[in-house]
Amino acid sequence: MTGLSEERLSARNDLAWAITVGGIGIVLFAGLLWFAWSFAATLFLIFAGMLLGVALTAMTHLLGRVVKLPHALRLTIVCLVLAGMLSGIVFLGGTTIAQQAAALSNTIKSQLVNVKAFLEKNGIDTSYFDLGNQGEAAAGSSPASATPATPSTHNFPGAGAIASSGGAIVSQTLKLLLGTVSAVGNFFIVLFLGLAFAAQPSVYRNGLLFMAPAKHRARATVIVDRIGETLERWLIAQILTMCAVFLVTWIGLAIIGIPGSFILGIQAGLLAFIPTVGAILAGLIVVLASLASGWIATLSAFVLFLGVHALESYVLTPIIQRQALDIPPATLFAFQILLGVVFGIWGLALALPLMAIAKVMIDYFKADAPPREAAVA
Repeated sequence: MTGLSEERLSARNDLAWAITVGGIGIVLFAGLLWFAWSFAATLFLIFAGMLLGVALTAMTHLLGRVVKLPHALRLTIVCLVLAGMLSGIVFLGGTTIAQQAAALSNTIKSQLVNVKAFLEKNGIDTSYFDLGNQGEAAAGSSPASATPATPSTHNFPGAGAIASSGGAIVSQTLKLLLGTVSAVGNFFIVLFLGLAFAAQPSVYRNGLLFMAPAKHRARATVIVDRIGETLERWLIAQILTMCAVFLVTWIGLAIIGIPGSFILGIQAGLLAFIPTVGAILAGLIVVLASLASGWIATLSAFVLFLGVHALESYVLTPIIQRQALDIPPATLFAFQILLGVVFGIWGLALALPLMAIAKVMIDYFKADAPPREAAVA
């Protein structure tokens, strides 16, 4: 009888312990989700720095196949070459880029106005395009409607109008400055993190593995190494793809005679980092920019966009990225849309590397799991 009581007490203690551990796990998981949701921008910024570090490390390893030098010296050479290329683009083509960017912006704005007028002509409501202008118009017209018009002896604005205009100018200037400082700050944060990760990759790898439980450290080592190799191969392949898209778009648009072909090639190459969605955005920008050159140029630019997209999707990606990633397009597109809606541009841009990490982990655990027949037997 005493033994039965002890078994019941032990069973109750085990049940209470399991409930306690499960409750703590649920609370910790909920806290982790809340933390990730609240600081998503910061986490994405850190992840972008890690990707830059992986890219620099991959290029350093490639250089190591050519010359036998210490890791630090090879990383220095890679950074100097990249900085030299960026400086050459800025100093040699900076004026051209600025001029083409300004002309491209004006062209796209004018074409958007033309598209809006065409839609209105065909009975399509485009009032949602003018939400900001209507708000400003309403704000500007309300004082006039509330105050009766009185004859004025001069055309100078009153003190209230001057103060209001000055406040609006200061507010817009502060927003522009804060946005610029934030963008520049994020750039240097990503750059610093990337250089720090690339300078001592083994230190951060060992530190990450140290946080894993000792009995699972061997499995964690395999997963971390596979993730690093996959991201390295994908980033190298992605860089080659972006360069190819830039060159083909630039040369093709220059032959067609589209103004701003160089800056359009740059944006197409940069947007190629974002699969599917980036190609669609680049194509829309190219078509809008080519509308000012006539329908023949627009049709030629559209055909060029289809050709570049086909080259990227059916030639470069299968050949260059064959050994890097193998993710179904529909799955990737759905994941991109989900992260883009939830987290904005960061989620859209970093959806593919996050998907690659998840795929590596899923493949490892699927391969490590015993067959179902053996488990049942």
